Amino acid sequence: MLKINNLHAVVGEAQSQILNGISLEVPAGEVHAIMGPNGSGKSTLSYVLTGRDGYEVTEGTVELGGENLLEMEAEERAAKGLFLSFQYPLEIPGVPTMTFLKTALNAQRKARGEEEMGAPEFLKKARALAKELKIKPEMLKRPLNVGFSGGEKKRMEIFQMMMLEPSFIVMDETDSGLDVDALRIVADGVNSLRSPDRGFLIITHYQRLLDYIVPDQVHVLSAGKIAASGDADLAKTLEKEGYDKYAA
Repeated sequence: MLKINNLHAVVGEAQSQILNGISLEVPAGEVHAIMGPNGSGKSTLSYVLTGRDGYEVTEGTVELGGENLLEMEAEERAAKGLFLSFQYPLEIPGVPTMTFLKTALNAQRKARGEEEMGAPEFLKKARALAKELKIKPEMLKRPLNVGFSGGEKKRMEIFQMMMLEPSFIVMDETDSGLDVDALRIVADGVNSLRSPDRGFLIITHYQRLLDYIVPDQVHVLSAGKIAASGDADLAKTLEKEGYDKYAA
């Protein structure tokens, strides 16, 4: 589903080299985790995949569902089903959460040649998912993420994910700052979306999220390269031993 081959990328005006030849494949139906120390390139990888400004690919290819992802603008990637759950979700004052989400949902449906979702169907789905994620109704009436705690923002990211039903999901340290209860709710939302035609790339520092979302593969990122890969037990080993032996 997602195929990354020899990916190199630089960032900023200084053209700092961050990614140094990442090759990785995530088949449909699988959850892969990326782990690594600070500065290893984890977040840069998520930004390159989703088309964030300021990140330039200098070598390599990325395909999603057989299509060249790097030739698409960020909004085209989203319409193709790529979703990024941010480490630090943005606040958008003045933009109601439900208005933002309905606009995003129907923009993607239109780009795919599908009919727009009407208000009754949208509201029914939103209320059911909000209840499942223990999101209070008044939260949905606020401007997007404004006045939310860190845990509420992360929960809202999962809510957006479940509403949009993307085909490939990149999660950039979604577990950062979550208490145990919020972590379980986030994990339950992710697990409910696991399906044979959807893939996940979960970026995390710590193994604790992977207690709840058991990955098919774990990859260690160090100095912008994949230094090791293994099954879910690799995450437990990293939690005990750290990343020192993978240091460049």
